[in-house]
Amino acid sequence: MYTTSDFRRGLRVEFEGEPYIMTEFQHHKPGKGAAVTRTKLKHMISGQVIDPTFRSGDKVGRPDLEEKAVTYLYNDGDHFHFMEPASCEQYEIDREVLGDTTNYMTDGATVELLFYKGSAINIEVPNHVVLTVSECDPAVKGDTVQGATKPAILETGLKVMVPLFINEGDRLKVDTREAKYIERANS
Repeated sequence: MYTTSDFRRGLRVEFEGEPYIMTEFQHHKPGKGAAVTRTKLKHMISGQVIDPTFRSGDKVGRPDLEEKAVTYLYNDGDHFHFMEPASCEQYEIDREVLGDTTNYMTDGATVELLFYKGSAINIEVPNHVVLTVSECDPAVKGDTVQGATKPAILETGLKVMVPLFINEGDRLKVDTREAKYIERANS
């Protein structure tokens, strides 16, 4: 069980018998009465967001989650297919459930598959991935303002702002939490 003092972003909780991930929380001490914690919880299966408020000392459960390292195989439009290397067992998850995480998966990528009560519900991608630039305008001479950036489209279709020296074919390290360019990856 978690208490309100354990709350943090990314915490997985079970609220009203369903698995949620905490996206935001704020401790609030009104002038009169007990302290409360306002939260935003995202349902790990449906993606629905709710915003319950907890009083100081309230408890929430830990969800029955299991993680397995799997390899991303392919997608057939509506479903993404994964395989557990040890057992060769395959799993599929709907595109709608995965949301923006599909922007960080290339064929053969290793991700963490989350299971809730024995069924696959979602994936977790690493905090940083390396992707190749597929489209990028060349830098124009004279556009050398301090910190100038330009848009680049990566191999998965993700669009990020990159420094002017980046070209098509470059491999970039991207932060999956904020969809931001970090650095050029070593080849």
